[in-house]
Amino acid sequence: MKKLLLTFALLLGLVALAIAQRTVTGTVIGDDGTPLIGASVLVKGTTTGTVTDIDGNYSLRVPADATALLFSYTGFNSMEVALGASNVVDVELKSGQVLEEIVVTALGVTRYKNELPYSAQKVDGGEITGTRDANVVNALSGRVAGLNVKRNNNLGGSTNIVLRGSKSLTGDNQAMFVIDGVPVDNSNTNSGNQRTGRLGYDYGNAANDINADDVESITVLKGAAATALYGSRAANGVVMITTKKGRKDKGLGVTLNTGFNFGKIDKSTFLTYQKKYGAGYGPFYEDESGYFLSRDINGDGVNDLVTPLSEDASWGAAFDPNVLVYQWDAFDPSSPNYGKPRPWVAAENDPSTFFETAVGTSNNITIDGGSDKGFFKLGYTYADDNGILPNSSITKNMVNFGASYNLSDKLTVNSSINFTNTEGLGRYGTGYDSKNLMTMFRQWWQVNVDVKEQQAAYERTKQNITWNWADPSDLSPIYWDNVYWTRYENYQNDTRNRYLGYIGLNYSLTSWLDIVGRVSLDRYDEIQEERIALGSIDVSQYSRFNRSFQEINYDLMGQVKQLNILDNLKFDALIGTNIRKNEISAIRATTNGGLGPAGPIFAV
Repeated sequence: MKKLLLTFALLLGLVALAIAQRTVTGTVIGDDGTPLIGASVLVKGTTTGTVTDIDGNYSLRVPADATALLFSYTGFNSMEVALGASNVVDVELKSGQVLEEIVVTALGVTRYKNELPYSAQKVDGGEITGTRDANVVNALSGRVAGLNVKRNNNLGGSTNIVLRGSKSLTGDNQAMFVIDGVPVDNSNTNSGNQRTGRLGYDYGNAANDINADDVESITVLKGAAATALYGSRAANGVVMITTKKGRKDKGLGVTLNTGFNFGKIDKSTFLTYQKKYGAGYGPFYEDESGYFLSRDINGDGVNDLVTPLSEDASWGAAFDPNVLVYQWDAFDPSSPNYGKPRPWVAAENDPSTFFETAVGTSNNITIDGGSDKGFFKLGYTYADDNGILPNSSITKNMVNFGASYNLSDKLTVNSSINFTNTEGLGRYGTGYDSKNLMTMFRQWWQVNVDVKEQQAAYERTKQNITWNWADPSDLSPIYWDNVYWTRYENYQNDTRNRYLGYIGLNYSLTSWLDIVGRVSLDRYDEIQEERIALGSIDVSQYSRFNRSFQEINYDLMGQVKQLNILDNLKFDALIGTNIRKNEISAIRATTNGGLGPAGPIFAV
């Protein structure tokens, strides 16, 4: 009896379940009447669904309390259909925008790539930050067709970015940079000598201030049609940078990015020093062999062998450990070899040991959040690069803030503020100059000179104890300074503080017309200091270059979006005005001789 009752109850449950569900069937076609194969049919609010067959037909069991079905198909607009009493639901899906890459064009306007009448190529921000390069321009190398990125090996040096070849023989061929629709200055303030391959320092171009961790994407606009809205200064193309805006969903997020890199010189590409012959140019000197100076150094009335100190080549006497020679350190009172001759042998440490391990770090933290009213993003990046030469480094502190807020259903305010502080120390000298040590190492050097002993001499005295004395009787440098004196006394330093940002309002006047107003600022102040210390081979001096740049843009635009003129004809347009104001001031001052200690001040 119990088994009979249990079986009866089970049958009642199955009947109730069947009554609680129903089967809905139908056909899904496109707006051209073609059946859509594999279209998705889903019960709203559930994971219950199916796909259409080869004829566009479907059959789906749905709960009795289901309210609607969701239909979707790639390339067509999705549709929601309410369920009524009928168990047959046929659907016609309208053709929608085929999925295409969205790019940012002039003035920050977004377009589908296949809508553009000109060439534009997009690079995602992940490809930029993945390399953790301090210069965002360098990260574009090899990623954009027709974009030629030429970088140098100087610490924090400038990068030349040319799109589709040079347009001018004498003018600037650099592409223009624009961030979130705001033009950004990319000036190079290096001296004329340095830019033409002669002496100086490479301070880098202003695009170095762009924070790679804040880049959402980069679009490179090519050709006059793409860049016409920016006028003649965009004749060489435009690099459009879109920054990250923060999450648009509710909640708060924290993102950490960190990177570390190190490098050494490749000694296989460095010059190889011969170790058979020492200082000099041949048998042209004072002793009987003609390869050495002959002087009475220790006062015993007998002339001793002395290295031809004033020479900066190694075509001299063959090395022989049985021959004792007074070398440069025999005339340094602080040296343990003072007043002593040494065996005539090649140095243990050649100039390749002068270079240090380059170490760089980049760390970023970003906090962002959002709600149904808007979103914000706050980020901080610290980057530190120590170069391969002693006393060389570049540090950057970058803060960025971006936010957007819906003041009403039609009015939105958005803003972005960026601050970058760059501190440079001991940038590498360029050209044929005493501050470019490669000039010495690759052409003028005595292979009997030990670089580490030169380091010890400088650290003991903080003086220019060089290997290249004028003469044993004239202990002043003649052609080359102590290499560590050059790096720690004849160095440069620079500072640049940059402020970049905008605030804008967007008012949706109608469903197809937006009015946009925006004020933007790009300002930076920089100082470059160079010095030649007293006691160097060059005339001592101190120079300082101060430069300030400021650009303010006022924009007012009307943007027509997807205005339907006919069923198959849509109209987009942009009309507006721009007011641009630039202010540049610079002053360069150089002393005639070095700066000595301050004298007494007398009051009259």
